[in-house]
Amino acid sequence: MASGWTRRGFGALTAALAAGGKTWAQEGRMFTIHTFGDSILDCARYNDRGVHPGQLIVRNDDSLFPDFRGRDVASQRPARLDHRAVDGATVEGLASQTRGLAPDDSGVALLTIGGNDLLRGLASDSGPGLRRFESRLDVFLRGLRVGPVLIGTVYDPTFGDDSRNFLGVEARVARANHRRVNEVLAAAASRHGALVDIHAHFLTGDPSWYVHTIEPSLRGASEVRRAFLPQVLAHAGLR
Repeated sequence: MASGWTRRGFGALTAALAAGGKTWAQEGRMFTIHTFGDSILDCARYNDRGVHPGQLIVRNDDSLFPDFRGRDVASQRPARLDHRAVDGATVEGLASQTRGLAPDDSGVALLTIGGNDLLRGLASDSGPGLRRFESRLDVFLRGLRVGPVLIGTVYDPTFGDDSRNFLGVEARVARANHRRVNEVLAAAASRHGALVDIHAHFLTGDPSWYVHTIEPSLRGASEVRRAFLPQVLAHAGLR
């Protein structure tokens, strides 16, 4: 089933808001945030507070992150989290994350995928694997019955420093394929929602944003939240 969330859909929403129509927030409708993908969104096990980005977007933990007090969805309108992302997921496993999912046009979907695909072979791919990744992603997004979809890019824990390469693949090859994966994600986002450039945001950070080389730390979970939050709030009719 083709996704109904396209650039035209975004344009219609923007026009309605500009015309002064009632927003979901004004109507008090429940706003659902669905998470799909990998450990960038399912990273609670990598910090001692059991925190992941979806939780923080719905309701901030003010004791941990006082700078985000009031900058969440639930403090401004009814909201809930439907957390489906799974640590370790690849594009092949996305379909299983939609089991029992009912159609929903009253919220937004967040997706992070591609990092584990790179780790499991795409980093050294010569072409066929990337085309398969693109095809599987397209099938998933076309069949997804919730949206729009905010798609996050894959970050780079080496901060562009080839001396920190941990993949066992020549850095030049791995970086080219990392770039191609992010290009695939950007193209998909243009068709099904919007892009969230986690890669660019994390390049402004430091190693404390990671644990176990590649996983978001507690600070990292908050920074993933920071990257997604403006677009989530906008789609919720909030600031």
